[in-house]
Amino acid sequence: MKSGAALRQYRLRSGVTTREVEAKSKCIAEAERSEEFYVSNAWLTKLENTDSIPGIHKLFTLSVIYHVGFSELLNLYGVDLAHIGLRQFEVVSPRTQLVAGENEPRDEVLPIQSQSGFDLNRTNLFSRMVGGWSDVPFAVLQHLRPRQNIYGFVGLQDYTLYPLLRPGSFVQIDPHLRRIQTLRWRTEFDRPIYFLELRDGYACGWCEVQGNELALLPHPLSPCTTRRFLYPGDAEVVGRVTGFATRFCSKENSSA
Repeated sequence: MKSGAALRQYRLRSGVTTREVEAKSKCIAEAERSEEFYVSNAWLTKLENTDSIPGIHKLFTLSVIYHVGFSELLNLYGVDLAHIGLRQFEVVSPRTQLVAGENEPRDEVLPIQSQSGFDLNRTNLFSRMVGGWSDVPFAVLQHLRPRQNIYGFVGLQDYTLYPLLRPGSFVQIDPHLRRIQTLRWRTEFDRPIYFLELRDGYACGWCEVQGNELALLPHPLSPCTTRRFLYPGDAEVVGRVTGFATRFCSKENSSA
């Protein structure tokens, strides 16, 4: 079905005429204080009988009047918001960055394993849980307390805690545990790991507060050196890492 005809079906299903849409859209335009939200009878009639592409403001208005999700209307014109996360993986910056998730629930799958062409060199922070190395329905992710925990990705060039926490690992972060502990630990597995927000990105590792400085400590076997930041000015604790999923071999070795 062509986009215009499909849009007409939404209108008929909602039980409104084109003139009623015009009247309702006037109220929406006044509430939003912009004529861009106004949908005239003539314009809507033309839209339903052609393959014209409406602007986002008018599509917003039709979404409200027809009681249809905005993303559903976008699909009529070849724009699938479910692909945003996938495209972010494909064009992600090599630097550590915060990646915001969509608020609208969807029934797509989330690819969480590294695939050819992905540039994931830098650590990323997610708002939804990554639970394995296969496709996971968003409907499942919604039951994993995304408000209680946030999730991060250790960049492919981040060797701070290697080999304990390998590059490419996904980490679960509890944002309520932001105070850096000074207690002793028996093994490196007991030592708290923290996810940090820096002025130029993010980092993940062991931490110590020394005066007005925060030291990001690498694993003894890591090629990285200790990094120091003015604290709390140049570094903020996002939360403590409470779990992680990681690969045990690289792609080069997995086929051997």
